[in-house]
Amino acid sequence: MATQLEHSLDALVAHPPSGRPRAVLIDSQDYAQAVMLQNKPIPWHDHTAYANFFSQSQRLLQPDFALLALDRFMSVALARNVPLQIAMAAKPRTGFALRTLLADAATSELVVAFAQVFEKTQSEPVVLQIPSPIQWLARTSVYAPQYDAVELNADDAENAAMYVADWLRGFAGLRLAGVILEDRPVRADGHEAGAIITPRVALDVYSPLANIADHYNWTLGLRDSSSVALRGTAAGAFIPEEFWYGQNCHLGEGNFLFGEIPSDAVPEVVLSQMARIV
Repeated sequence: MATQLEHSLDALVAHPPSGRPRAVLIDSQDYAQAVMLQNKPIPWHDHTAYANFFSQSQRLLQPDFALLALDRFMSVALARNVPLQIAMAAKPRTGFALRTLLADAATSELVVAFAQVFEKTQSEPVVLQIPSPIQWLARTSVYAPQYDAVELNADDAENAAMYVADWLRGFAGLRLAGVILEDRPVRADGHEAGAIITPRVALDVYSPLANIADHYNWTLGLRDSSSVALRGTAAGAFIPEEFWYGQNCHLGEGNFLFGEIPSDAVPEVVLSQMARIV
């Protein structure tokens, strides 16, 4: 029987499940919403409906992993929870809003239940995506406007990593390949326009997250606007956006390929381009 270690993102990058020379990790959320749902709302409120929606996209695209955007799910859940928003704004201290969010038992139970249904219904190894600690501090700052998120620094990020790591223990029962920290600046609602630009924090600053990832044999990675770096030596080559529109692009020399399919890409072109990744 395969061990959890053999299902880590690192191990699977070395031996892609698809048999491709390089594994492919795809963020297809916006594209799938446009194509599968005809731009109707994503069914975040229905765990099974979301898993089915995601599986439909996976069957067409056939990437090597299933990327679960918990950062987006958390944003939606928080937007619907006014009492929690009020609690997060109770004190102006840096990190209080994020700590209050992660300590909320009902929200944590909801998120873990969502991830459990997802993990049980996907054929591919599951990779969680959550905000990087410094990004999570910035995104939650909107709920505690008394403090200045522009002043965030690496020390704040390292401190936040401690309670993000503790929160991640709730996912211990899931068979995960890895956890990707989303480091692109976005607002609390997930949009980039008007987002707080945070300082660059290296992955090795997040030692509490590295420790929890090692304990559960998850591979830890950091995603920015042009790459995904895994803890250690592996790094993903970013698939250029124009590739999804049919252009013949160089795909880089990384250990694996990572791409985000734009929402307005043409399905026939996308499938043709996926077939070229061999």
